[in-house]
Amino acid sequence: MTVDRGVPPRPRVAPDPADRFLRNWLLWVTLGESVGFLAPALAQLAFAGAPVAAPALILAGAAEGAVLGWTQATVLRSRLPALSRRRWVGATAIGAALAWFIGLLPAEWADVWQRWPVSAQLVAGTVAATVLLSALGVAQWFELRRHLRRAVWWIVGSAVGWCAGLAVFFAVATPLWQPGQPGALVLLIGVLAGVLMALTMSLVTGLVLLRLLGDHGKS
Repeated sequence: MTVDRGVPPRPRVAPDPADRFLRNWLLWVTLGESVGFLAPALAQLAFAGAPVAAPALILAGAAEGAVLGWTQATVLRSRLPALSRRRWVGATAIGAALAWFIGLLPAEWADVWQRWPVSAQLVAGTVAATVLLSALGVAQWFELRRHLRRAVWWIVGSAVGWCAGLAVFFAVATPLWQPGQPGALVLLIGVLAGVLMALTMSLVTGLVLLRLLGDHGKS
């Protein structure tokens, strides 16, 4: 008769909070930006060529920011319980509306800036791009600085994340959009590119937040 000594159970490894945070951030922020991006995408389709197209897109951008801000705050509060969801959502909506306003300026004022010297165009374009990419990070910094010692780096990280996301968006959408396409196809291409933009942005910003939260835990 043999005695089954058995195999000792393997010790359970507690999940890494950093891994869990990054997974949740990727899931919820990608979802939030993808859903929120539908607002300006539909506004563009509905008001293309209309006199109210620009105001409609700016308002839709604010709605996009509100949805994105809500999902971001949901994940952030798992590590920063005192973070105000109301202030974060409001700041994100304002920052997104400003970003859309800046992004629409080149088309709305094309007859003005195209008469400027090339050097002035380059300076204005650089300033506008900097403001556009930094708008969300600066707006959110006013709340994040209440909770993280090095929150100013969020402005840089957010700008880099959006720069990467927008680069992916235009790399995907620009070759696929062609003149004369049905509106539904234009919208579908925009949504596909928007999802990839959201995923890219959420990955970069999630990694930045992990670093900031790690530094916060050491202080």
